Amino acid sequence: MVIGLSGAVLAFREQILDALNPGVRNVAVQNTPVLTPQEFMTAARALKPHERVTSIILYDTPGSSARIGLAPAPGVRKGETIYLNPYNAALLPELAGEDFFEWVEQLHRFLLLPRDPGKVVSGTLAFCLMGLALSGLYLRWPRRVWDWRTWLTFDVRMKGRSFLWGLHSVAGTWVMVVFLVFTVSGVYWAFDPIRDMADGWMGTLRPPREAAAAKPKAPKPPKAEAADLNPSWETFQKNAPNWHMAFLRPPERASQPMQILWVAKDAPHVRARSSMSLNLQTGALLKSELYADKPAGARFQSVIYPLHLGTYFGITGQIIVFIAALALPGFGITGWMLYLNRRKQKRIARAERAQFAASASAATQDDPVLMAYASQTGQAERLALQSAAALQKAGVAVHVQSLEQLTPPQLGQYRRALFVASSFGEGEPPDSARRFSRLLQGAKEELKHMQYAVLALGDRNYAEFCGFGRTLDQRLALLGAQPLHPMIEVDNGDAGALARWGSALREMMGGTADVTLSAAADDSDYATWHLAGRKLLNPGSVGFPLYEITLTGDIGAGWRPGALVDIWPGHYGKDATPRRYSLASIPQDGSMQLVVRQVGLASGWLTAQAAIGDAVRVRLIANPSFDAAAQTAPAIYIGNGSGIAGLRSHLRARVLEGATRNWLIFGERQREHDAICAEEIHGWRSNGFLPELDLVYSRDAEGGGYVQNRLRERADAVHAWLNDGAVIFVCGSLQGMAGGVDEALAAIIGREQLAQLAEQGRYRRDVY
Repeated sequence: MVIGLSGAVLAFREQILDALNPGVRNVAVQNTPVLTPQEFMTAARALKPHERVTSIILYDTPGSSARIGLAPAPGVRKGETIYLNPYNAALLPELAGEDFFEWVEQLHRFLLLPRDPGKVVSGTLAFCLMGLALSGLYLRWPRRVWDWRTWLTFDVRMKGRSFLWGLHSVAGTWVMVVFLVFTVSGVYWAFDPIRDMADGWMGTLRPPREAAAAKPKAPKPPKAEAADLNPSWETFQKNAPNWHMAFLRPPERASQPMQILWVAKDAPHVRARSSMSLNLQTGALLKSELYADKPAGARFQSVIYPLHLGTYFGITGQIIVFIAALALPGFGITGWMLYLNRRKQKRIARAERAQFAASASAATQDDPVLMAYASQTGQAERLALQSAAALQKAGVAVHVQSLEQLTPPQLGQYRRALFVASSFGEGEPPDSARRFSRLLQGAKEELKHMQYAVLALGDRNYAEFCGFGRTLDQRLALLGAQPLHPMIEVDNGDAGALARWGSALREMMGGTADVTLSAAADDSDYATWHLAGRKLLNPGSVGFPLYEITLTGDIGAGWRPGALVDIWPGHYGKDATPRRYSLASIPQDGSMQLVVRQVGLASGWLTAQAAIGDAVRVRLIANPSFDAAAQTAPAIYIGNGSGIAGLRSHLRARVLEGATRNWLIFGERQREHDAICAEEIHGWRSNGFLPELDLVYSRDAEGGGYVQNRLRERADAVHAWLNDGAVIFVCGSLQGMAGGVDEALAAIIGREQLAQLAEQGRYRRDVY
C-alpha cells in the first residue's frame, strides 16, 4: 500500500514540479537565439567556480531552460542540478518541491532503508504483488472465459459482500497487466543477479567492474575546461537535425571524447536514445549509433522504465499508472473488508429438526403447505426446518420433505409449496435433488392450481450463482404454477435476503408474528476437543503442505464414515468463520483425524500456529449424501489431494467390517513427495482389502496423468464393477478432478445412467 501511494504521487512528478515552479524549467519565449552549450558551460563555471560540470541537458522546445549537472561531493551519490535561462544564461531559482519528491522516490524504491537492503525488500514485495495478482486471476477465473463482460463488468447495484467482491475482482482484472509490469520491472531493478541474467538475454550485459591496476604517476593531461564545446555541438547538429533532447557529457580530460545521448522528435518514447561520440578538440564524429539501429534486446531494455512510469503511452499511460498505483491500497481495503464480512456471515446454522418435530402437533389444519428442500451439506435443510417450525407455531400445517423423495405427481397434490434450494458446483442441483430435477424437466403435469416460492442459496463467487434455484423457479412457472412472491437469492447466508424470506412467511401466517431465520450456529452445537498431533504428509512437495491433524475429545455417539466437522479457528475468537473438513477417521480410532492443506485462516492455524494441547472448537456435521454403502456392495473410491480424508474414513470402516470389494483411484503430483498415507494404503492392498488400486501422479513422467484419465483407461473394469452393484464415492477438488471424473464416467456409462446412479445413491460426492 505504501509503495502504491508513493508511486501514485510520483506518476505526475514532472507536471507537478512545473506547476509549482513557473519560470524555472520553462521561461517566457523570446525572439532571440538560444545560447550554445559552450556559453552555458562558461556561465556555470562563473556561477560555481569550484564545481565540475558533468552534464548539460538541452531541449529544442522554445523557452526550455538548460539543466546543468554538477559533480557530487565526496560520499554523495547525486550532485546538484542548476537551471539557466536559455537566452541569457542567468541562474534561475532552485526547484521547489524537488526534495519532497526525492524523499518519496526513496520511500517508493527502498522504503527509506539503505540502498542495498532496501532494494532487496522492495524486490521481495514486488514478488509478493506478482503472487497476489496471479493468484487473484486464478481465483476469479470464470466459467465463460471468452465472455468479456464476465471479466470486465459487474453489477454496481449489488450490495455488501457481493459488491465488494465484484469491485475487488473486476478492478483487479482491469489493472492486472499494469501490476505485472510494475512487478517485473521492480524485480529487474531490485536483484542484480536477475538483472544480469535478463541483460544477458537481451545482449546488453554490462562488463563487471575490475579494480584498476596501479600505474606509474604521469603528468596530468590538460583539463577539458580549456576545450571549446562548439565544434562538437556543430557536428552534432549537422548529424542530428531532428533532435528533441540532447544530453551532453563533457569529459574530465581534454583527450577524452565527448558523449552525447539524444532523443529524436519522432522517438517512440523518452528513453529511445541515440548516441554520438565526438573528438572534443576537433569536433570530428568518432561514432554514431541511432536508436533504430540498436539490437532488439537493447531497444526492449530501454522500454522498461517508460513502461513502469506509463510515459511510453504519453499522458494516457501516466493516468493509467496513477490509477493502478492508487488501486493498490484500494485492494488492501476491499480485501480486508471481504475477510471481515466472510467471518461475520459464514456461520453454521443450528440443527432445527428436533424443535420442528416438537411443534408439529400444533398444526392440524387441512390443506398443508409443502416445505421442500434440496441440500448438499445441510444448510438448506436447516433453513427449511426453521421456516416450517415458524409456520407450525402459527398454526399452519406443514409437510417437510427432501426433493430426494419427491416426484412431480406428489408435488401436484399440494396447493402451496415452498422450496429451499441449494446449488452445487456451477449451478447444478445437489446430488440428492438430481432425480427430482430430471423428472421435473420432463413433467407434463399442470400446476396452475399451485402457488409456490423459492429461496435459492448460493455463492456469488461461482459463475452460475443460485443456478439450481433459478432453474427450479423457471420450470415451475413454465408448468403454470403461480409465484407467491419473486424468488429470493441468498449469497452465503446473507441476513437481508433471509429477512425478506421471513417477511414472505409472515404473510402466509396472516402477519401474526415476526419470523427470524439465521444461518448462524449456536455455541452449544460446538464441543471442545484438543490438538493432539500434527504430521506433515508431503515433505518436499511443490504443492502447499498437507498435514494429518489429530484431535482428541469426547467421541460420544461418534459419527458415520463420510461425516464432516466444522472447526472454529481459536485465535480469531467468537466472530471467526468456521472451516469445514472431511473426517479422515472413524470413531473406533479413538480420535478425530483430518487431512488439512495449509491454505486459509483456519487451516493455517491448525497446521502451524496452534500448539499441541490447545483447545479446538469442533462441531460434527452429518453428511448423508456421502454416507457409507451397504457392506455387501462393492465400492469405488476416487479422489485427489486432501480428498483422501473422506475416502480414508470409508476405507477404514470397510476394513473393520471385513468388506474386501474396494477399489481406490487416487491422484497427487509426484510419487516421491506426495505419496500420502502410502503405508496404510499398501497395507490394505497386501491384506486383500484393495484388490484394485490405481495411484496416479500428474507431474511424474510415468505417473499416469490424472484420475479421470485412469478411469477412461479402465472403462471395462468400471463397467464390470457397476454391473456388480458398485457404489462410486468421489472426494476432492470440484474444479478439475471432480468435474473431470464426472465427464469421464458420463463418457464410460452414459450421462443418463450416471444420473440414475446418483438417484439410486450409487454415485456420491463430497467435493469442494
